[in-house]
Amino acid sequence: MSEQWLIFKGNRTVTSGAIDCLPDPPRWRDFRRDQAVSSTKKERRGKTFFAREQEIEMVNAALYLRRPLLVTGKPGTGKTSLAYAVAYELDLGEVLNWSITTRTTLKDGLYSYDAVGRLQDAQLKKGEDDLGRIGKYLRLGPLGTALLPADKPRVLLIDEIDKSDIDLPNDLLHVLEDGEFTIPELERVANEEDNTNRKIFVQTAFRDKKEQATYKKYVEIEDGSVRCTRFPLIILTSNGERDFPPAFLRRCLRLDMGEPTPERLKEIISAQLGEELAEQSQQLIEQFSQAREKGDLATDQLLNAVYLLEGAGAPYTLRDKLLEFLNN
Repeated sequence: MSEQWLIFKGNRTVTSGAIDCLPDPPRWRDFRRDQAVSSTKKERRGKTFFAREQEIEMVNAALYLRRPLLVTGKPGTGKTSLAYAVAYELDLGEVLNWSITTRTTLKDGLYSYDAVGRLQDAQLKKGEDDLGRIGKYLRLGPLGTALLPADKPRVLLIDEIDKSDIDLPNDLLHVLEDGEFTIPELERVANEEDNTNRKIFVQTAFRDKKEQATYKKYVEIEDGSVRCTRFPLIILTSNGERDFPPAFLRRCLRLDMGEPTPERLKEIISAQLGEELAEQSQQLIEQFSQAREKGDLATDQLLNAVYLLEGAGAPYTLRDKLLEFLNN
C-alpha cells in the first residue's frame, strides 16, 4: 500500500498537517466554489452530459408539445443530468429540483404554509394579524415556482417519481394538464371584505442568487392564483420500481435511457477527470462493463474508481469494493 495514498494511517499518532496532503476533490464533489450551488451544479452537469440521438429527439418533442417527459432507466444512466444539460444549453436558468419520497404530497411541490409561525407572531403582537403579511409565511415549492409566469420555460426535475405514494401521479394530472393552481390561504385573504390588497408577495423555491435577484426572491401573487405563461420543461425520473396509472402515462412523453457504452463511458471520464485519466482507465472501463452485466452499477461508481485508482494512487485491492453491485 502506497504511503502517499494514506492520509489516515491508523497509528494513533496525531499528525495535524496530514489532511493538507489531500489532492483536489473530483469535480462532482467540489464544494469550494463561490458561485451559488445550483449554478455550479447546472454548469458542471450540463457541460459533461453527452446526449444521444433518442434523448435529443424526446427532449425536443417535450419542448414542442409542452408535455412532461418521463425518463426511466437504471441508476447512473444520466436521467437527472439530462435536465441540467437542457437548462445549461438553452440558458433556462436554475433547475428546480423536487425529490420525491413515500411521504411526498402534491402540496409539497406547490407550496408550504407556516401556520404555527404566523400564530406565534400574532400572539407576540397581541393578536394583531396583518393580512398583507401572510406571504411571509408562505413559500412556493419547486412545482409551484416552475409554474410562475415567465418569459421562458423553467426546467423542473421531479426526481424518482416511482418512490411516491400511489396517489401522487394522479394528483399531478390536473396541475400538469392546466398549468395552474391556487393557494387557498391567499384566496381567503383576497375575499376578505376589508382587504384592499389583492396581491401578496410570496417566497420562491429559487436557490440561485441570480434567480433570486431577478425575482427579488419574492413574487407577487394576485387572488391566490398561479398560472404559467410558458409551460415548464418537466422531466420526471424513474428507476422502474413501480408502474404508473394509464391516465398519468397518457399525459407524459416517455424515454428509456439505456446504459452507456464503453465509448461513452470514456467520454464521460474525459469530461469529468481529463483525457489523460480517460486513456489510463481503459482496463477499469472494461471491468466495469463486464461487472454491470451481472448486476446494477452506476456510472459514478466507475468515476469514483478511476479517480481513486488512477488519479490518487489508491491500491487496486479497493477496485471490487468500489464496483460492488447496487442490488447487493
